[in-house]
Amino acid sequence: MTGVEPGDDPEPCTDPQPAPAGAFDEAARAAVYNAIHSRRDVRDQFRAEPLPDDLLRRLLEAAHAAPSVGFMQPWSFIVIRDAGVKEKAWQAFSRANEEAAGLFADEQQALYRSLKLEGIRKAPVSICITCDPDRAGPVVLGRTHNPRMDVYSTVCAVQNFWLAARAEGVGVGWVSIFRDEDVRQILDIPERVEIVAWLCVGYVDALYEAPELALKGWRQRLDLDALIFEDGWGKPARR
Repeated sequence: MTGVEPGDDPEPCTDPQPAPAGAFDEAARAAVYNAIHSRRDVRDQFRAEPLPDDLLRRLLEAAHAAPSVGFMQPWSFIVIRDAGVKEKAWQAFSRANEEAAGLFADEQQALYRSLKLEGIRKAPVSICITCDPDRAGPVVLGRTHNPRMDVYSTVCAVQNFWLAARAEGVGVGWVSIFRDEDVRQILDIPERVEIVAWLCVGYVDALYEAPELALKGWRQRLDLDALIFEDGWGKPARR
């Protein structure tokens, strides 16, 4: 008799053979770091031309290759091309953006209002990335003591998408200024599923040499040395 009968223990899994873990060659390493350091959040500079389907597929495959706690892969990707859907999302963003502007005072509010945040309508495609906390069941390896690990895993998928887009010459803008209930209604997202990111995606002619918010005086990059501790919070790292 062959096969596994009910009640029988399955065959033990064999350990997979690891691949060599050497460093990339110099050109490949440089390409990875270049993608990291030249990635930018695009807000207004999108061209209208559509992205090829095979290119968008590569970006989504890169996102899907992200690490996830317990290999739960909690992400889903809603691709939005319909102008009517994007207009509804833009209206939701506009309402929230006006609320946000009121939280800043005086000169900072004026600077906030001067920032162009038109990606939703200008980019040819948007991707709404969500997190399903039930994807791997109620008990997930690695999530037993930190229930937010599924969301952290989904953010890794966002970063993979973004870096792959940079390598492909595609701009990405992360829209976070909206009320969840508005986007949930527009895209018919179940209540149990968390909205993590709305990404505006499209070709751009150029990227800023530094983050736009730094160049326009909103906030500057912090000194890395001030953020590195060793063996405990606030303990200076060795030089």
